[in-house]
Parts: sequence; C-alpha cells; structure tokens
Amino acid sequence: MSGGWNTIESDAGVFTFLLNNLGVQDVQFEELLTLEPDSLASLYPVYGVIFLFKYPTDTPYTSTEKPLDGSFDRDAAERIWFAAQTIQNACGTQALLSVLMNKEGEVDIGTQLRDFREFTMALPPEFRGEALSNSELIRDVHNSFAKSSPFVDETQRTGGEAEDAFHFVAYTPVDGALYELDGLQPAPISHGACTPEDFPAKVMEVLQRRIARYDMSEIRFNLMAMVRDRRIAAREAGDAETLAREERKRRDWHFENALRRHNFVGFAGAVLKGVVDAKLGEGGEAAYDAWVEEAKAKTRQRLESRKKGGGGGGGGEDVEMEE
Repeated sequence: MSGGWNTIESDAGVFTFLLNNLGVQDVQFEELLTLEPDSLASLYPVYGVIFLFKYPTDTPYTSTEKPLDGSFDRDAAERIWFAAQTIQNACGTQALLSVLMNKEGEVDIGTQLRDFREFTMALPPEFRGEALSNSELIRDVHNSFAKSSPFVDETQRTGGEAEDAFHFVAYTPVDGALYELDGLQPAPISHGACTPEDFPAKVMEVLQRRIARYDMSEIRFNLMAMVRDRRIAAREAGDAETLAREERKRRDWHFENALRRHNFVGFAGAVLKGVVDAKLGEGGEAAYDAWVEEAKAKTRQRLESRKKGGGGGGGGEDVEMEE
C-alpha cells in the first residue's frame, strides 16, 4: 500500500520547492552530471547528496550482517536522524529529510520540521518511519509535486517482464563520518571518517563503486546535491550575473512545478472542439472533411521528406496552423 503517497520526480526544482514549502530556508538542490569531485566541491557548502538508482531485483539488496560496501553503525541511530522506510513512493522525500534532519545546526529547517525532529529522535528508526508516513504536513507537501495523471490504466499485468523499480538514498557527513542513510537497510552505513571538506571526494568514490556493480549498459542514475541557496553567495559577492541566472532558474522551476500539477486534457479537448466548430461553421462537413484530408496529406509529405533526408524524429518543417 502506498498510504496516499504519490511518486515524485527526481528533479532539482521539485526537491528545492518541496523543502521551501516545508518551511526550510536558504537551501536548494543542484543536479550533478558528472562524478568528478570538483563538480560537487564547486557548490560548497554541500550538506549531502541524494542518489537515485535502479533497485536490484536479481540479487539480495539488504543484509542484517554486512552491507555490500561500508559497515553498519547500529549505534548511530541514537545520535543521528535515521528512519526505516515503511511506505512506498516516499523514498525521495525520506532521502532528502535524512540529509536535512542531520543539518539542524547548519540549516534553518523551520519550526514544524524542528518539532517533528525533536519528537521522532526519541523513537527507534522503525517508529520514526511510521511517524513520517503518518505526517499529514509532509505527505501533503510531497503529493503537491506529483504529476497530474488524468488517465488510469485499468489493465493488469498478467505476464512478461516486471516494471523496473527505483530507489533514493542519501549520503551526508555527520559527526566526522560519511553515512549512507537508506531506509531499506537495518541501520546507517558508515563509509569511514569524513569531514565536510573531504565529502566531495569520498562520496564520489563510494558512488563509483556502487555504479560499478551494475552492468555497463545501465545508465539510469540521478545525483543531486543539497547545497546552500546559491543566490546568497551571489549577493554577498555582488555577482549580478550569477544572481540573475539563479533567479531565472527559480522562475523556471516554479513554472515547471505548476505544469506538473495541471491536467491539460480538458484544455486540449476544448481547443480541438473549438477548431472543429470553426471549420464546420465555414462550410459544414465538406469543409471539415477537406481540412482533415489536407492535414493527412501534409503529414504524409513530411514523413516522406524525413525518409528521403534520412532524418530521425525531428523533421525540418514546423506544423502549420491556420487562423
């Protein structure tokens, strides 16, 4: 059961505004396109990273004795915030909270999350996970960034290959060590001593080893860094160009998040109905049929042009619209 939690995208704009809506101040996410430590170090200060990967179904993922890399620190959950994942579709939000809740002294996490942290720190990890799954505040903010799904697939899978599953985990330096915080594991995983300055190099080594366990053909990974709001440094340095770029990025994120929440099927249907009514008004069904045939002819012409030119899917012509 998903317990009312919807799937959200691994997207810097989604995660940044999710935190903002939870009351967190001066934090943002940046997507990383390389595993080079310098790319992460350039975003300093870095609070942690969120890693998305294909969940392995052909080999055991969890073990009570020893993880595939690093070592279980079973006492760490008493001093750092670590929660067991008890519900599906919440692993993205749980991963970012796993970083955030361990940065209270460095980040203003807001009154509501601060109260939630204080309440759950007295609980064992499995009850922290239950408290998270039952938090209406966190669930409602999480779900507000889910994509609108106007179509429901009522078919049931009766065979064939199972759909791939993906999972988020967090990496962050806490108390002088690099921790992997994965709610599907029985305890926090320590990857050795680590300072905030060492974090970019050390976490990239861990991620490279993790990715190396997959087939060379597997490329479906995503890595995002939780960093300080980059507009702050731009203002402090008087860097107007960077500040303008970051402000533009925020506006783009805000627009994209708004699009995710809207169902445009009704709008598209209304536009199509209006066009059809206009054509029928021009000359009845004969004008409408002629318009449809003309559109089919233009489509065939474009397809033939692409074949002759060896083009793939882009084509060289814009779709013509009549007023």
